[in-house]
Amino acid sequence: MANTRRHIAAFAPLLFAQQALAGLYPGLSNLNHTCSLVDPVLSCSAGASDPRAVDTCCTETFGGLVLATQFWNTYTGFDTTPSPTPNTTTGTPEGPPVPAWRGADIGTFLAPLGKLDLLAWMNEHWVAQPGWRNGDFWGHEFGKHATCYSSFDVECYGPGYREHEEVADFFETAAAFHRRLPTWSWLEASGVRPSNASTFSLGDFARPLTQGFGAIPYIGCSGPKYNTTEAGKGSTDAGYTVINEIWYYYHVYGRVQRQQGLAVDANITGGRLTNCARTPGALHYYERTAGSEV
Repeated sequence: MANTRRHIAAFAPLLFAQQALAGLYPGLSNLNHTCSLVDPVLSCSAGASDPRAVDTCCTETFGGLVLATQFWNTYTGFDTTPSPTPNTTTGTPEGPPVPAWRGADIGTFLAPLGKLDLLAWMNEHWVAQPGWRNGDFWGHEFGKHATCYSSFDVECYGPGYREHEEVADFFETAAAFHRRLPTWSWLEASGVRPSNASTFSLGDFARPLTQGFGAIPYIGCSGPKYNTTEAGKGSTDAGYTVINEIWYYYHVYGRVQRQQGLAVDANITGGRLTNCARTPGALHYYERTAGSEV
């Protein structure tokens, strides 16, 4: 996905390791899910491990590790592949594939619910790559991510549920998590600004982003591997050299719609913290291409 605005090239705000094809807990009643009466339980904690012991509408039980992703694209419309890739529920080749969205334009779900302001924000900040309609792309995001939350089951909305209410709720939640992560401003405040002439070290990004977020994010790079470049000839450093994405991880208190997350390190499940080159001065943080702004 791409964006026509500076600093926010794309985001895939919320991701879990599994996907459900229907309601997560069949037979769930649509009554008595008043989450303000429930003390919020932290996802991925012992208290959230047994869905039979909690109200699954008020406690995130089906996973609970939340990922908010922000991309830096130098040219809007460059990448025609949905991110993250491969297009599976886990982002790995072994993961279950996510089918293409075949439903109606998701944008048509928001207007009847009075979410025209949210729709306008999404059309500005959450824009599809060429070949995708925004609404189809949003459908892909909803189908891949929202269906992994117990708190988005339609039963959680009670007998007064309005059609597609959970859809609007998902995108509003995603927007809220995204807006509290001023990645590029954190970098700029530390003196790290896009440049076509200068190079950077991994710590130039890791330090201000960790300080701003409160935990260590994953820093992602694309471009050539350092040891294939002229500068890195003979090096054993096979990390990539062009900054292009930051992943922030949370556990959440109660239903994810509460928007109360606990920042956690990106390697909390044992994964890597970066795929970027670690050699000092090996990284590029390129300026946006002329014409990519409006």
